[in-house]
Amino acid sequence: MKKITLSIGLLIGILTSSAQDTTCTFFAGVEVYEFDYQTSIPLFQTIQTSKFYEIEIKNDNVLCLDLSDRKNTTRKVICFFSDGSKREDILESKNNVYFSPPNAIKVLVGEPKLKTHK
Repeated sequence: MKKITLSIGLLIGILTSSAQDTTCTFFAGVEVYEFDYQTSIPLFQTIQTSKFYEIEIKNDNVLCLDLSDRKNTTRKVICFFSDGSKREDILESKNNVYFSPPNAIKVLVGEPKLKTHK
């Protein structure tokens, strides 16, 4: 009985994980590139002209956030969830990759700010 339960759990996990698509948004200074994570096919590129760049996350998708600023910088990232809550983080943005947490529906990525050493 335990093997059947485990098998069903693994099957559900595999089906759920294969249903997710991953898109990637790459930041390098003010340049922003969005592309398909699996195929590396560029979807579009733009320039970040506002304080925050907004990324919508479709149902069951995962966002790969590639922060590749050329200098030691941080970015404020605000993540909104399907239950109405939000989370704010200050992320290292020189060559770091982050993935969206479960149930994220929108991410705002702030402009790069030089790191202050204390």
